[in-house]
Amino acid sequence: MGIEERQNAIGKGGSARLDRGLAFVEVLAECPMHLHLTPVEAERWVKERMVPVFPLGVKKDVTAEPWFVLPPPVYDPAQVAAVVGAGGEMARGRGAPFPGHLDPGDVAIKFAGAGGDGAQTIALLTTTAAIQEGFDATCIPSYGPESRGGTSYADVHIAATEVLSPAAPDPHVLVAFNGQSLQKFGPGVRPGGVILYDSSVVREGPPLPHARVIGVPCTQIALDLGDARAKNMVALGALQEATRLFPAESFLDAMSRVFKREGVPLVLNQGAFARGAHACREAAGPGPGAAGRQGVHA
Repeated sequence: MGIEERQNAIGKGGSARLDRGLAFVEVLAECPMHLHLTPVEAERWVKERMVPVFPLGVKKDVTAEPWFVLPPPVYDPAQVAAVVGAGGEMARGRGAPFPGHLDPGDVAIKFAGAGGDGAQTIALLTTTAAIQEGFDATCIPSYGPESRGGTSYADVHIAATEVLSPAAPDPHVLVAFNGQSLQKFGPGVRPGGVILYDSSVVREGPPLPHARVIGVPCTQIALDLGDARAKNMVALGALQEATRLFPAESFLDAMSRVFKREGVPLVLNQGAFARGAHACREAAGPGPGAAGRQGVHA
């Protein structure tokens, strides 16, 4: 097929997609550098090796009449709300107020650790709890290709009205499961913020006088409960106790909804959540300001 024939095929396929359904045009080609060949040799390789496997030609050419006409898109909020059946009132959750003691309108939280620590799971649970309370929330995961051991963190934003940026380079709260995450993200926590870390793994946290630092033995508590994987639920309980982000019931309800859907048993995770809150309470006392800005360790 010559250049003009290929251009005609691509042009026809493109015009057909506008209002006549699906068009698929495939072009066989190969990168000369990938094959360590010259362009001429690569073209010969395509003809000799690829064409016998993927023979060229028109497989199907059916031109149908347009079967629908799309109107111009509508972006008016009132019309969109009417289409989806939404009202004009804000969604209401359990009635928990926005956690304005952390920020007047937008709270940023970073969960960080290694793959398998469960940072992504508790980020999802926190976001779910926020949405159930009627707030806007986003969760942006970031992790390497490893299912275990690679770097893993998630940025969560909770806004009273609308999240304007999902990234959390300078969070109000950091939950760190290992020393690397604590050292990397701890200095970026906003002054007066909260830093929670697993003191079973990090025996001594770095000096971070600008924030309230709390060490909770998440892994050891989970081991005592019989399953090390529950350490993230211990950390979630400690987060709730240290920040009073939402009532405990909000997190437990989110846990029930998400885990029931995934078939995960609740009793162990609920127990881990309660133990985490208790350990944090023993270390720092209830509420965001109970321990001041000095580091405390359970």
